[in-house]
Formats: sequence, structure tokens, C-alpha cells
Amino acid sequence: MSRIGKKPVAVPAGLKVEVARQRIAVEGPLGKLDWTFRPEVGVAFDEKSREVQVTRVDDSRQARALHGLARAMIQNMVEGVTKGYEKKLEIVGVGYLSAVQGNKLQLRVGFANEVHKTIPTGLKVTCPDQTHIVIKGIDKQLVGQFAAEVRSVRKPEPYKGKGIRYDGEQVRRKAGKAVTK
Repeated sequence: MSRIGKKPVAVPAGLKVEVARQRIAVEGPLGKLDWTFRPEVGVAFDEKSREVQVTRVDDSRQARALHGLARAMIQNMVEGVTKGYEKKLEIVGVGYLSAVQGNKLQLRVGFANEVHKTIPTGLKVTCPDQTHIVIKGIDKQLVGQFAAEVRSVRKPEPYKGKGIRYDGEQVRRKAGKAVTK
């Protein structure tokens, strides 16, 4: 039995949960999320105890793999509509900066031209200053994916540490050529 999968997901008061066929919808103060789960798992919402229980139909390898996944996805949905998710990025480098204009994130990170990234719907991107980016949203996967795409524009390089990194990320530094002499 999956240790994660057999734990019920606690649903706080004020959240609406609907389970119909292969679809679960969670609505809270920050918004609404829905997810279609696979037929190998079953999802039931108990209104009395305010818990979502995830079960699997058999002990096949596929069902065991999806059991914990389904429970984690539902937990992320519940947390997303109550608290939301946030990723912070930091830009390091002389002349490197960022700005939000409309639904585009502008990055000036050492290329000949500015890089423009379209902000997906459902995300709120802000730049408190020119060297920091804050990405907020209710969908954990969407927040993480967009943060990874922004970071991949100019990953931190190991010699000077210039580039876009997650806030608090440790960049492994290498010694240059001068060290060998």
C-alpha cells in the first residue's frame, strides 16, 4: 500500500469539492482547479469528516504508481486554492534586469536583444525590483514550469555566477584558468 496514497486529504472549511466520474474539482477563496484522474484509482469525498480518500482498483504496477500520485495532486489542489504557490527568482549580473509589461515578462540578460516571455493565464508575475521576479498562482505545476522556463533563458554559469537563479539557490563555482599557475 502506498504510504502517501492511503493518507486522507483534509479539506478545510470553506472549500467546495465535487467528484464526478473521473474528475475532481476543488473551489476555494483563491480560485477553482479541476483534474481528471485515471480509472486505475478511485476518489471519494466524505462530507461529514471533510476528507478526500484515494483508493486503487487493483494491485497492478500502474495502479500502485498512480495511487500516491493522485493523492499528491489532490493535496496540491487543496493547498493551491487555500494558500497558493510562489516562486522567487533572482537575476545576478551587471546590466541584467527584468520588467513586466502587460502580459509579457521582459528579460535583459546579456543577449543582443531582450527576451520576452508570455505570462500564462492563471499566474501573477511581479518584479519588486529589477533583479527579482516573483511568480504566484494556484496551480503548483504551472508556477514551477514557468519559473523553470524563465530560469532556462540564462542559467547561472559556474565561473562568475551570472544568470537567473531561484532565490536562495547555491551556485557551484569553479576556479578559472589562473588557479593552475
